[in-house]
Amino acid sequence: MSEPHVHASHPEIAKRLKRAEGHLRKVIEMIETRRDCLDIAQQLQAVESAIVGAKKRLLQDHLDHCLEHAAGTMSREQRQSIDAFKAITKYL
Repeated sequence: MSEPHVHASHPEIAKRLKRAEGHLRKVIEMIETRRDCLDIAQQLQAVESAIVGAKKRLLQDHLDHCLEHAAGTMSREQRQSIDAFKAITKYL
């Protein structure tokens, strides 16, 4: 069994996902009470944004942490590729 991965961003990510969970409950309630489709679509957008934001934060934090750990004591020259990769992943 692998060791648990805990990063400083995990509480923030959990908070984002709980917010998404609340929005999703609201969407279900809106559908069941036959609310206007525009209102439902807006709430679904909020759910999607919260989940995408949480996923991006998790992946970015993981990449930063794991690549930093892997780079360890590499020289500045050797780290250039890793630093470039970390920088470009911010655009995913």
